[in-house]
Amino acid sequence: MPSLSLAHLLPIAMLFGSNIFMTFAWYGHLSYKSTAIWLAILASWMIALPEYMLAVPANRIGSAVYSAAELKTMQEVITLTVFAGFSVFWLKESLTWSHAVGFALIAAGAFFIFHAKA
Repeated sequence: MPSLSLAHLLPIAMLFGSNIFMTFAWYGHLSYKSTAIWLAILASWMIALPEYMLAVPANRIGSAVYSAAELKTMQEVITLTVFAGFSVFWLKESLTWSHAVGFALIAAGAFFIFHAKA
């Protein structure tokens, strides 16, 4: 099993951080539906700036050890993981068995991206 260096782990941590920001930017306002839409848009843009400040360097740093397909796959799996937690804890929505099956299928796709070498 290959060892994981800082170059392997830092992009993953930064992608988690960027996804937390972006999830709040895109969906956080749903808990404040009485707020004017222009204010929700402004707040979302302000939250999105730190997201980009994490995502862009995460991909730049990560490209030294991961392919673009691997980085994108990590991004999608991290996005679903962050969103699942956000959905339950912030939006107070439940996850169903169909969500679990869908996430498992995406995880299976991620497995093939990382393990099926051409």
